[in-house]
This record gives sequence, C-alpha cells and structure tokens, in this order.
Amino acid sequence: MPTVLVVDDDPDIRVMLEVYLTLEGFDVVTACNGREALRHLAEHHAALILLDLMMPVMDGVEFRRQQQRDPGIRDIPVVCVSARYDASQLAEHLGVAGCLVKPFDVDTVIAAVRRFCPQTGR
Repeated sequence: MPTVLVVDDDPDIRVMLEVYLTLEGFDVVTACNGREALRHLAEHHAALILLDLMMPVMDGVEFRRQQQRDPGIRDIPVVCVSARYDASQLAEHLGVAGCLVKPFDVDTVIAAVRRFCPQTGR
C-alpha cells in the first residue's frame, strides 16, 4: 500500500484524514509541520504528500522549497490543503499537483489521493 504523508498543524485534521484514508486502504503517516515531515521523508518513502501551507516551525512553502531541492523526495507529488485566501495561486507558484481549500469535503480529499495513488485503496 502506498503511504500518504499528511502534514498539518491541526491535530483534528491529521486524525480525521488518517482515519478516513486508512479506512480507504492507504497507509498514513502524519507530521505537524514541515520540519517533522522532512525528517520522516529522510527515512521513509511516501507516495503522496497532503500539505497545509500555514504551520508554525516550518510552513508548507518552505517545506516545498526544501523538497524541491532534494533529489530523493522532489518527485513525490504534493496536494496543498489550505485555508489561505490565495492558496490556489500559491499552489500553482509552488508547482504542486493540486490544491484543496479548507474547509474541505473528505470525499474530495479521498478522490485526490486516489488520483495520485490509483493502484490501491478500495
């Protein structure tokens, strides 16, 4: 099963996405900020990253910049999940695969994950 890395500083969102994606047959790992996500990716592979843009310690923009500089992880697709008013424009600037605006519908998130991890999930 491919692993989805959920990066969000809101623990409720992390738990909710972990529960729903796990029920859909995905392995899920969570991180509360970009720095923690980079540490995880240094040791484990992820097939997709769901990335919040506004987080303390290291926000999604800085995470994405560092991801793009690292040949070992730069090709992992990223879908931004953000409440920023300019999330879509910023996501386009960051070169991510997609952008979902908070509040989001769980089915929309699952559909986005399946789009990038179509070989598994129910």
